Amino acid sequence: MKVLILTASFGDGHNAAARNLRAALEAMTPDPCQVEVLDLLDAVYGRLNQLAKSAYLGLVRHAPSLWHTVYKLVDAAPSLSAAGSWGRLRRALSDILLQAQPDVVVSTYPVYADVVAEIYREHAERPFRLFTIITDSISINSAWYRHWSDVFCVANEATASVLREAGVPTDRIAVTGFPVSPAFHDEQVPQLAPPVGPTERRILYLVNTGRPKLGRTLEELLALPQVQLTITVGRDHDLRARLHRRLDGYGDRVKLYGWTNLMPRLLLSHHLVIGKAGGASVQEAIASRCPMIVNQMIPGQEEGNARLIAQENVGCIAEGRRETVAAVERAFENRAHVWHQWRHHLDKISRPGAAYRIAELILAAGKDTTGPQIFQGWSPGVPVATPTILPPPASGPLLCDFHTHTNYSDGALSVSELVDFYGRHGFDCICITDHLADPRRLIGKLGRLSGLTLSPAQIGEYFEVIGREANRAWRRYRMLVMAGIEFNKDGCRARSSAHLLGIDLRREIPADLDLPETIAQIHAQGALAVASHPHVMKSEWGKNTLYLWENQETFAPLLDAWEIANRDNIFSPVGLKRLPFIASSDFHKPKHIFSWKTVLHCEKDPEAIKECIRRNERVSITLYRRDRPLRPEPALRSIDLPEMAEAGVVAA
Repeated sequence: MKVLILTASFGDGHNAAARNLRAALEAMTPDPCQVEVLDLLDAVYGRLNQLAKSAYLGLVRHAPSLWHTVYKLVDAAPSLSAAGSWGRLRRALSDILLQAQPDVVVSTYPVYADVVAEIYREHAERPFRLFTIITDSISINSAWYRHWSDVFCVANEATASVLREAGVPTDRIAVTGFPVSPAFHDEQVPQLAPPVGPTERRILYLVNTGRPKLGRTLEELLALPQVQLTITVGRDHDLRARLHRRLDGYGDRVKLYGWTNLMPRLLLSHHLVIGKAGGASVQEAIASRCPMIVNQMIPGQEEGNARLIAQENVGCIAEGRRETVAAVERAFENRAHVWHQWRHHLDKISRPGAAYRIAELILAAGKDTTGPQIFQGWSPGVPVATPTILPPPASGPLLCDFHTHTNYSDGALSVSELVDFYGRHGFDCICITDHLADPRRLIGKLGRLSGLTLSPAQIGEYFEVIGREANRAWRRYRMLVMAGIEFNKDGCRARSSAHLLGIDLRREIPADLDLPETIAQIHAQGALAVASHPHVMKSEWGKNTLYLWENQETFAPLLDAWEIANRDNIFSPVGLKRLPFIASSDFHKPKHIFSWKTVLHCEKDPEAIKECIRRNERVSITLYRRDRPLRPEPALRSIDLPEMAEAGVVAA
């Protein structure tokens, strides 16, 4: 069965719904479900789409009233695709549907239903089922529902009522809940004690932007008795540094995160969440049964999300500083009477397994060939099949990259995006090696504040997320994914600086150890210790790290290998010294994949791979270039977007 999920990067809710649904579909089938998530707007329009996203973010942040006017105009328009304005998108989607022949198409962004309607305007029926997942609540723009869909999946009954009043047939509406991460359903978290008596009042504050007087708001919250505050600031590294300095005196009462993969666990372990009324944020709070105080909303689509919180009495709206602090006080006073009310109402509407429920509808629709229909009802406990792991092939050659970075440090892609990127390029093994800076050194201190290196508070999360994605990578691509770290020991000069890779690590290693101690702890885990870019780099801008090379008499007996090539650099002295070697891309962004790589002739097994590198037999290096064909996606075996770009169908 083939499922094509179409999304767009205008706000987090659309992509979150698409990713979470894919995860549920893959988990529910014993054989890998052929699922592809595609941001076709980005693929077709490229830089123009990036400019449109920047303009959208600028409007909602700095001119919300102007955005509200735009929102109303779109709501009143007869069609988003009028006058052929989506011509390139229509041609690209038409070709994809013709080549891929999906059984089900899922849209998490309203423009795609318009385009599908245009493509099949003169056809009696479509050769697939169309599901539309509406990511907002109550204030629903008509762009979501003015074109046909076999099923409209909505988060709650209030939103279903809006669609029915607008004329959408009742049998086309499924109240499924919002497809939050399956982790909200699967996560095992100790039961949260009510915020009464000596129990700490745990508050999660999701900072969307650096709002005026944010620091003062946080300090006033911390002035309340027994409050513990967890703050997430996303990618705003400057704000994170400022808050770190301002709140440093509160000690263990404050935990400060940048971007995190473990939002389900945070929400499930806190009594209150304070944040913006985004579609995904509100639904995640509801799924986790964590009462929400809405302190910000975008006019238009987010007004309904905020209204849902107040209407269902599962939190409140408090946009000002004083109002926010007062709402927290009210929630916890009188033995947390208001908090208990909110939590009681959340018990009635929480649907943490919604992604599984929607996946169940899709799987049933894909198997049915008698015509469009709605599937009402599902089993309370959704069975999740354990995937069958096939035995690895007998031997290589294996295409490997042991030096890659994600947005846990200074990389451009998330862990899941990196896995999909390398999986589609046909790699057999990769290691994710985000930076961990030595806090004893000045550059290490600056790096931790800037968000360009792993935060010590997120190392446990880092290993957990890589482990989860490694399982998915094997199921989907038969690709091995190892966890690693690049230990940064940076001095003021090149000769006092060293970067060391730990490959296939199982657990944290302290960042403040000296190099011999770090290497010993790497080896104690059965992992590899490799010198990264140990010689002078000429093709890339940046400071050289020559300490290991300058002291090779000490470190050559300790290290398992040296990078003989990094990105486009070849370090011929490593070869002349006959040192064991590997080649790596030092991947930070997609174009870096076209660089030096390692090829191993051994079994596709972590221990066999490490032993091959240690022995340094049957190891070679290769330049990976653009002319290498992509591995076909399981869901879209006949689609090749680069080929379509060359043919002028989509923008590269």
